[in-house]
Amino acid sequence: MTKLSDFASAKLADLETRNLRRTLVDTLRTDGIWVNRGGRRLLSFSCNDYLNLTHDPRVKQAAIAAIETYGTGAGASRLITGNCPVFGELEARLAAHKHTDAACLFGSGYLANTGIIPVIVGEGDLLVMDELAHSCLWTGAKLSRADILTFRHNDVGHARELLAIRANYGNALIVTESIFSMDGDAAPVADLAQLARDTACWLMTDDAHGLGVCETDSSGVDLKMGTLSKALASYGGYVCADGAVVDLLKTRARTVVYSTGLPPASAAAALTALDIMEKDPQLAARPLRNAQAFTDACGLPRAQSAVVPVLLHDELVALEAQQMLEREGFLAVAIRPPTVPKGTARLRLAFTAQHPEDEIARLAALVRDRVLPLKPQA
Repeated sequence: MTKLSDFASAKLADLETRNLRRTLVDTLRTDGIWVNRGGRRLLSFSCNDYLNLTHDPRVKQAAIAAIETYGTGAGASRLITGNCPVFGELEARLAAHKHTDAACLFGSGYLANTGIIPVIVGEGDLLVMDELAHSCLWTGAKLSRADILTFRHNDVGHARELLAIRANYGNALIVTESIFSMDGDAAPVADLAQLARDTACWLMTDDAHGLGVCETDSSGVDLKMGTLSKALASYGGYVCADGAVVDLLKTRARTVVYSTGLPPASAAAALTALDIMEKDPQLAARPLRNAQAFTDACGLPRAQSAVVPVLLHDELVALEAQQMLEREGFLAVAIRPPTVPKGTARLRLAFTAQHPEDEIARLAALVRDRVLPLKPQA
């Protein structure tokens, strides 16, 4: 029998030969945009702290005060002794923000999506999902044991074709991201909502990268999922929906029932960040404006969100581009399979409210003149 360590070493060697091995790199985030990494100070374009609130004194003080009041952890599942009062306050605020009756908090966005979907659909039901939906949505889909059909990215017509067999199933759920985490483009949510109405389906959207930055009309969306870890500068996940739906999730979602509640400090920090975000629309507008300034300057398609992909296709090329930009003082991490489909390795740039205009222009010039020419020719 092969030793486990030998098995692991062989797997790692194979990943290394294909430029797919990934390692953790110690990185100290010193404020909203700057990091210390490898002994150097770098301007980060690889962080989802879109409003730069993780280091905001008001948000930090809210977390500190929550620790003083509630301690460092929830202590148990929310259904046992872990339902800290601040959770209900944050759920009410999220529901109001998303114009729903209620909300349910989860320990993370990944736990939210793996917990929500199996409660809503199961054996004998149908899931129709965008091909580029996030990994945690696929995990939740597979755990549900529903039949899964995949529609071409943002292709509502293809989704409609797939739903021709809708009558063969009990319940049916359409699943998409509102802003796609690796491509930065927006889903046609209004058209998908109309499709859901036309075909007697429910619609679920993952708004992790839209909340507070690129929020659009979500009327007709039955399950509005999101995270606390991006614009809200904290950690955790949530879903907003009708009251009965939320009540069902709180009593049946395995990632609520069998998971310790998130730390109260995380909820308190997110609550304060939500206050700041809602009171300062100009702050929320800056990430998209900065992303569009970048794409306009380097000749890429105009950004639809704070996320801009620089497609380079080849894994080694993407790594070389990352290293070159790091030498120039930027952190722009290469994204490779399986995070993105094979042949679509890229730099994934995330723009935030505090990125300086002159540094955005300098990054754009480097991408235009030195990164894009590295892209293999078809």
